[in-house]
Amino acid sequence: MKLYVARHGQTEWNAADRVCGVTDVELTSHGVEQAELMAEKLAEKRLDIIISSPLSRARKTAEIIARRLQKEALVDHRLVEQNYGIFEGANRKDESFKQAKSQFPNRLSGGESILQVSQRVFNLLDETKEKYRNEQVLLVSHGSVCRVIHAYFNELLNEEFYAYYLGNGEWREYEFEK
Repeated sequence: MKLYVARHGQTEWNAADRVCGVTDVELTSHGVEQAELMAEKLAEKRLDIIISSPLSRARKTAEIIARRLQKEALVDHRLVEQNYGIFEGANRKDESFKQAKSQFPNRLSGGESILQVSQRVFNLLDETKEKYRNEQVLLVSHGSVCRVIHAYFNELLNEEFYAYYLGNGEWREYEFEK
């Protein structure tokens, strides 16, 4: 079974290098173009199921892809981005944000730890593997969730985990072991 994982198109906060997290930020016109380009490329993959985060930037990206492929985009709340707590809207290069984020059990002062994100995402992946065993599935989500999904399929050191980056409007292909 193939799994495709896409990150939503660009938002204004992405362009300004701000932490989006669970803040519901809309796609820019460039983000819409990125989603349309992904839809064109993913049309070749014969996808059966499209599942999206409920946040509008991911949902809109998934809807653009689904419309092109004449599919329905389902929503799963487990694909929502990490809640960055007090760092929502902060500059991504802020040293205190980078330090707090690098601590796996850190809940980011009112937010969610990467361990919590991993639990919900790993549960979703295990369920997807069983439920859609013979189908091609696309998950449309966010940067941190895409990083967690990458870690599900690859053994990574902490540094490799945090260095992994999937840009706006990019996607990767994975295969579940039988």
